[in-house]
Amino acid sequence: MMQLFHNHIFLWCVLIFGGFFNGSVMFSRLLPLLITGKDVTAESDDRNPGAANAFTTCGVAVGMLCLLLDMLKGFLPVFLGRMLLNTEDLLFALVIVSPVLGHAIAPLNRFRGGKCISTSFGVTIALMPGCLAAPILALLYILFSTLIRVKPHRRRSILVFGLFALLTVPPLLYAGKISYALACAVIAVTAIYKHHRAPQEQPAEEKNRAMRS
Repeated sequence: MMQLFHNHIFLWCVLIFGGFFNGSVMFSRLLPLLITGKDVTAESDDRNPGAANAFTTCGVAVGMLCLLLDMLKGFLPVFLGRMLLNTEDLLFALVIVSPVLGHAIAPLNRFRGGKCISTSFGVTIALMPGCLAAPILALLYILFSTLIRVKPHRRRSILVFGLFALLTVPPLLYAGKISYALACAVIAVTAIYKHHRAPQEQPAEEKNRAMRS
């Protein structure tokens, strides 16, 4: 019985701390460096080690690979946690948020973390089908990127994650999924903070003028 208890605690620790440190691996910075020799943080306005800058700096193929790995590092620990642990335990909220916090804090990248969008999608996809956080996040981004265009991207993401919290946390609390609700709240606050703290993006017109001068 005692051995089973210790194994259970060990599993929680592996998925929480493993998810955090795996989340802090900046695939969208490391892969472009390895494949193309380009540092996306040096060649982008916002200096973000994220998949969007991998796309714009290194092209679609490298960008897609970075995007998939950034999502996978969020998806995998949460998916395993849902299979192996009690999702009603409040500790499960730590399993969900640990990859996102790891990506945001990034101790393995000199504490220069990313904005958490791809990793947030990864962890929320792993919560399906019992939680609709991922579709809500996707629909909000589509809405404010197409029908109601909000610019720049920084402002759009702050709006999206603010509404994401409002649309996910109360229904999850009502449904009794407290660990999920706590995790969605922490993910939203983390992403909003990272976007708020990010350097201002240079408007396209100013970029063009700077290139011509």
